[in-house]
Amino acid sequence: MDSQVSWPVLTHYEGARLQEIAFPLGGIGTGTISLGGRAELRDFEIFNRPAKGLTPYYSFFALRAQVEGSTPVTRVLEGVIQPPYSGSCGVENPTAGLPRMRNVALDAAYPFARYTLSDPNVPLTVYLEAFNPLIPLDVDRSSLPVAILRYVLVNPGDKPVQASIAGSLLNCIGMEDCSCRTGPSVAPGALRNLLGGNVNEVRRGMAGDGTVLHGLLMRSERVSPRTPQDGTMALVVLAEEASWRRTWGPTHWNRHLLTFWDDFSSDGRFDDPAEVPPSPDGEGQIGSLGTTVRVEPHGRAVVTFLISWHFPHRTAAGCGWRTTAPDGGWVGNEYARHYADAWDVALKVAPQLPQLEEESLRFVRAFVSADLPQSVKEAALNNLSTLRTQTCFRTADGNFFGFEGCCDGEGCCFGSCTHVWNYEQATAFVFPELARNMRELELEHGTLENGMNCFRLTLPLGEDPWVHAAADGQMGVVMKCYREWQLSGDDGFLSRHWPTIKSLIQYCWLPGGWDADQDGVMEGIQHNTYDVEFFGPNPLTGIWYLGALRAGEEMAKAVGDTEFARKCRQLFERGSAWVDAHLFNGEYYVQEIRTPASLEETRPELRVGMGETDLADPDFQLGSGCLVDQLVGQYMAHVVGLGYLLRPENVKTALRSLFRYNFRRDLHEHWNVMRTFALADESALLICTWPHGDRPKVPFPYFSEVMTGFEYQAAAHMIFEGLVDEGLAVIDAIRARFDGHRRNPWNEQECGHHYARAMASWAALLALSGFHYSAVSGSLELAPRWKPENFHSIWTIPSGWGTVAQVVRGSEQLVQWEVQSGELLVRVMRYEVPQGTRVSGIKVHVADQPVASESRQDGKTVELILSRPVRVSAGRSLAVHIDLASEEAGNSDP
Repeated sequence: MDSQVSWPVLTHYEGARLQEIAFPLGGIGTGTISLGGRAELRDFEIFNRPAKGLTPYYSFFALRAQVEGSTPVTRVLEGVIQPPYSGSCGVENPTAGLPRMRNVALDAAYPFARYTLSDPNVPLTVYLEAFNPLIPLDVDRSSLPVAILRYVLVNPGDKPVQASIAGSLLNCIGMEDCSCRTGPSVAPGALRNLLGGNVNEVRRGMAGDGTVLHGLLMRSERVSPRTPQDGTMALVVLAEEASWRRTWGPTHWNRHLLTFWDDFSSDGRFDDPAEVPPSPDGEGQIGSLGTTVRVEPHGRAVVTFLISWHFPHRTAAGCGWRTTAPDGGWVGNEYARHYADAWDVALKVAPQLPQLEEESLRFVRAFVSADLPQSVKEAALNNLSTLRTQTCFRTADGNFFGFEGCCDGEGCCFGSCTHVWNYEQATAFVFPELARNMRELELEHGTLENGMNCFRLTLPLGEDPWVHAAADGQMGVVMKCYREWQLSGDDGFLSRHWPTIKSLIQYCWLPGGWDADQDGVMEGIQHNTYDVEFFGPNPLTGIWYLGALRAGEEMAKAVGDTEFARKCRQLFERGSAWVDAHLFNGEYYVQEIRTPASLEETRPELRVGMGETDLADPDFQLGSGCLVDQLVGQYMAHVVGLGYLLRPENVKTALRSLFRYNFRRDLHEHWNVMRTFALADESALLICTWPHGDRPKVPFPYFSEVMTGFEYQAAAHMIFEGLVDEGLAVIDAIRARFDGHRRNPWNEQECGHHYARAMASWAALLALSGFHYSAVSGSLELAPRWKPENFHSIWTIPSGWGTVAQVVRGSEQLVQWEVQSGELLVRVMRYEVPQGTRVSGIKVHVADQPVASESRQDGKTVELILSRPVRVSAGRSLAVHIDLASEEAGNSDP
């Protein structure tokens, strides 16, 4: 696989900004191997569980380069190891004494990472181009268990250079923890509790396109069958010729490292021992694989390596998911069904690499070229990586599940937790197949006969359900079902699931429930995303309820359930008016604390056991606090196109107040007694403040924290309401915290690494563009809130994706929709024209063919009704030319 095209760059990292880098390489549900800021391999999270810090020693790439007639030089292809150097026996990494490249920089646009490695004493500049395919809407081809590492060798000199590149990998299959430490009783660089019996086998083959592959297939003879580490890894090079070592030999006094270095440095080729027994007890087996190329003067050469893996046997208990199954709950991995082992992965992926790269690049180029703020692009694109970390997985039956995030060694907070996944929008717009699957699991496996939704799913499905309800989680499921139906246009999805969706709302009306008196106001005990129960009406759960009522009304109409639609509408109107009248304090929305006379009056499943049970004076309440997500239900309503749930002027005032009271330019004076996700000179939007000094004695636990997922939803909502500067200030603050120096740009933490809620960042794209689409009605909307006179961005929906550009100049407004993949079905379009103008003429073309339309204008909004539905296929465009005239000119006398 040659590199003939330049990769797009979203962000450049060098110097101190490389310090926290861990760039994940892997597919959806496959786990990842990361590249650090020095271009080093780190965090091998491929064994069916998170594994921060699992960085097997002796796993690196090396270069031997010799200018014709000169002495060769050998380097590890990483940047220099940085301080501290204060281990008890020196630097802990046993390969730290090997020379490395002095200069390193990273240019990244997820999923592409391009490292530049140079050294004044090395005759070549080396570029490491690493990626794993990411193709919108294509889950299968974005779910490949492989890290693609392409080394591009550039010779700036006047003489040819003979160059060898070798990869080394420690076969660590069978380790029992993530420790990677040395000590007096541990062989240097050994993984603790390795079973031994590790074997590296030589493989040679030819892919379907004629590509020649050489590799080492790594396995263990001692791992128990059908356990999480029962599988294989492979180190593969795409080359006509190669050499290898299946082992570095005995480890006594680091003889193995000397053996490798001498062997590779001598001539750039390996001498493989004739007999290689399995590794002894407690040790892994290091294998090396390399090839040699000639780099002509002022020329370049390319060598591509693959690290692939195949670990089919995921268990619920093994990754940290709640289960009562005696065998740990075997669920398997969907990706593993397509391959026999890791070598088979390489054979099948190698011939697809050019096409996979091209289609991934098409998306990333379009994304990077969008004329949007840098921080917004970073937030949206970088957080897509969460879908490919151990936060998410696909079981052997094809179902998609997600933790909330990841602890260092296991998943954090099991269950595809509804009240966390409510916030994120990336899955529904980039991989809608996965979002639909989550809804089906929530409805078919997570909802009981009485309509209560278990806000966490257990595994295997159907066993020992989590019989607890979260008010915000359950109402969010209703709104997300509406979103999935609208985006897909799949009436079958709605009709098939309507009885269950309906029951989710009806559950609120049961005796002892959230709206037992059926007045449209959520009351009683409401467990929520802050892991406690709120007592009485509050904006967090109450506005989610209003959104669910509106979504229920629209879905009921679509299936012909007119009586239920009428009831939802009545409750919505009553509830909306009550919330505005009683919870809006003139600045923002607050809680009215009400406690039941006794807990016996409430439904037992509404209490999870993490909140307050003292009804006389309950702790863990919001009270009159200014909450970061007080309007999250309204945020979701904007995303799905349900309009306002409350008075628009109150909504905007509340968001202004949120920014005024909760945004901090720095945190030097802020105190926080819980987890610390931001501090010192960093800017952030706080979870909750009490501007008027009436804080409850013991508020809900997370009030003083900062969490990016909450910040993103608030920022996106600010932008939806026209508070663009405020919203961007919040997003800018987040990205400044995740700059590579302070934190990893591809790992936003909340309760764990790679937290799902942070994918709410995708909503900022929707807010800035004013993009909305309904496949049900065929309506397409664009109303940019960012540079509307010269706007350019991307769009993604289940049927396709592409770009959109709008230019307003003089008396014309031009909009061009390009379809890059799939198709776009359109019946109706809506645009915003400049203030003070009217439409004097419209022309619509699809692939240069005119399409008749009628138009009507209501203020700034122009609606175009096409004479016939149009399907714009990949490679074609939809162009709209709007002629504008001033309103004054239209009203002047002749």
